[in-house]
Amino acid sequence: MMHRLVRRQRMHAPGGQTVTFVELFFDLVFVFALTEITSFTAEHLDAGGVARAVLILWFVWWGWSQWTWALNSADTDHGGIRLVTLLATAIAFLMAVSVADAFHDGGGGWFVLPYVGVRALGLMLYARVATERDGHLTPVLLFAGTSSAGLLAALIGGFVDADARVWWWLAAAVLELAAAGVSAKSEQWHLHVPHFTERHGLIVIIALGESLIVAAAGVAGAERSNELMAVAIGALVVTCLMWWTYFGWFREGLEVRFREAQGSAQSLFARDVYSLLHLLLVAGIVAMAVGFEEMVHHPNDPVAPEVLGALGVGAGLFLGASALAWARARRKLLWVRLIAPAGLAPLLVVATDLAPWLVLTLVALAFACVVVVEEIRPPDAEVPPDADVEAPPIEHAEHD
Repeated sequence: MMHRLVRRQRMHAPGGQTVTFVELFFDLVFVFALTEITSFTAEHLDAGGVARAVLILWFVWWGWSQWTWALNSADTDHGGIRLVTLLATAIAFLMAVSVADAFHDGGGGWFVLPYVGVRALGLMLYARVATERDGHLTPVLLFAGTSSAGLLAALIGGFVDADARVWWWLAAAVLELAAAGVSAKSEQWHLHVPHFTERHGLIVIIALGESLIVAAAGVAGAERSNELMAVAIGALVVTCLMWWTYFGWFREGLEVRFREAQGSAQSLFARDVYSLLHLLLVAGIVAMAVGFEEMVHHPNDPVAPEVLGALGVGAGLFLGASALAWARARRKLLWVRLIAPAGLAPLLVVATDLAPWLVLTLVALAFACVVVVEEIRPPDAEVPPDADVEAPPIEHAEHD
């Protein structure tokens, strides 16, 4: 009974904490947010529209990422933590439903106010949990202080006209990157590696699932034809191959290196590989989903150049970001992940007369080359037999 009482009173995470259902529930909001970003991009598939979609994706991602850091340090079985997380879920829901109107007159406030709210709530939760452990509050307060300028720029941007909003929100993103650059150098970010990598693996699953939802929704609402079903199958095959390139060995390989890092090197690794490069990886999935959506709606027409561009950029971002993440982790470059999209690009340039399902076949072949080459000659990604067990830090044992 005394152990349960202590467990309820303390709010910091126990050693070996895994992802809990309240975190999964929180992530569900971002399924809808990514779907809305995909639809927004498909409807504004030009340079200005894509730039605005990227800014929206940044805010959605940064809100999710900060909560991933915060809940990594929190006991998500604690009633208070659960209550605050559910409140953040409600606020993030308001942000998600406002994605489509983020750049409309009067719509910026509806998007940015929930964003600032969910960020502020996450920072307060992080600070409260950090007070339980000596030295942990310093980096949280440093990040909160340096982030305030970015939050202010985002808030102002929500209430100016749409053209000026782009620049205010771009400034907010730059300021937040600067805040992450300064605060991540601290040695007091004691991260639970399995929990952190699991959360990012789940967001990749969410994004991949969103791309399938987009394709499936187009098929469900249309009259069946051979061309339509061929496009749907092509989208499914490409998505499965994307899953394999991330979960086949890559995710575990990153986790092994993450475990090896200590002190500030670990927090810098988390920032670079997960908070930043995984954003590019997820952006690649969203770009692929944009291509799927357009092709499902026009299965009998030649693929428009901008749709081919979305597929090429998506493949390049997904494979390129993972190659850069591996280079950051292991100081080795996964050349096949750079060669495959580079080889795909000229094929897509001349593919304007091809049927959509044939275009998806080319994309699938590019990803299949990556999978086959890495299966034949696997990179150095061995996982120790005890990799799924994380010994609780000494400071946790003292509290527990």
